[in-house]
Amino acid sequence: MKTIKLDLKKRSYNIIVGSNIMKFLGTHIAKLNIGRDAYIITNASIKNKYGKTLDKALKQSGFTTRFKLIPDTEESKSMGMASSVIEDIVCYDKKKRVFIIALGGGVIGDLAGFIASIYKRGTPYIQVPTTLLAQIDSGIGGKTAVDLIQGKNLIGAFYQPRLVFSDAGVLKTLGLKQLQSGLAEVIKYGIIKDPRLFVYLEKKYQAILSLKQPALGFIVRRCSLIKARIVQQDEREEKGIRTILNFGHTLGHAIEAAGDYKGYNHGEAIALGMLVASDISRNLRLINHEIFQRIENLIKAVGLPTRIQRVSLKNIIEAHYRDKKFIGAKNRFVLIKGIGKTKVVENIPLGIIKENLKKRF
Repeated sequence: MKTIKLDLKKRSYNIIVGSNIMKFLGTHIAKLNIGRDAYIITNASIKNKYGKTLDKALKQSGFTTRFKLIPDTEESKSMGMASSVIEDIVCYDKKKRVFIIALGGGVIGDLAGFIASIYKRGTPYIQVPTTLLAQIDSGIGGKTAVDLIQGKNLIGAFYQPRLVFSDAGVLKTLGLKQLQSGLAEVIKYGIIKDPRLFVYLEKKYQAILSLKQPALGFIVRRCSLIKARIVQQDEREEKGIRTILNFGHTLGHAIEAAGDYKGYNHGEAIALGMLVASDISRNLRLINHEIFQRIENLIKAVGLPTRIQRVSLKNIIEAHYRDKKFIGAKNRFVLIKGIGKTKVVENIPLGIIKENLKKRF
């Protein structure tokens, strides 16, 4: 196991990364003194795979458990679902010291974190991410949210977990599409912050797609460390440092929303968003064609889409206006000046956005 500390003073916590470590979770939670009654938010598929192991690990450390199953869809990230889950917690939370565990991917992590942030004005919670995407990105950093029909993550809060417990061993059960979705965010980390990681992916992507544990463990540890270092410098995205994590997300989220979250999954949409952002960077002469081609080649090599086929240009443009990164009427894009180098640019003309979106159709 490797422990990465995310240093936020009173809100500091550890990110623990290892392989086949789920059985040790109860011991680590017991050290936190956050309660004795675990309310575990997950879905049926994940509970079937890991529920018994988690339940045993917690009960051996003296915890009680209650599992709450939610549908395994983006639609579960809603105010209606949050309200329904909170009502169930209220029924359970009698003469207890409840804390919440998010056992699952990004949807479950976002929803559970949001619920924890508002229930009793703040309830301790633990992230136990079970997808590559959640282990390296969404499970770290305290961004919690639910969606509205108008856009993704429009209602949320910054609320840090007390522990992130990433068992890379569970990634061996991921389907190919889930693995590829997570790899989009891994590629993002290489592009915005770590040229050596990008080169590693160019050389080792086949080992990752083959679920080789050494390769999976390396990218989880490396990306978790990058995310932790960025978040501890700019927890609430007020200094412009954390903003670089949004590379590909302005139009990626718009592509998701334009397809009602059914056309493309998160990683696929972010891959397309990164390509458009890279194309805009090339259009503005921030990068040359060679760098752009390396990015496109890697995205294509891991099996992520490079063309937009299931949503309309009009709907993407409409959705992108609802992006949280707008400042008044000004858009804000994370662009790149090279592999590992970023530049935040405001007020990019709509014509340039449309022109580079059209290249993806």
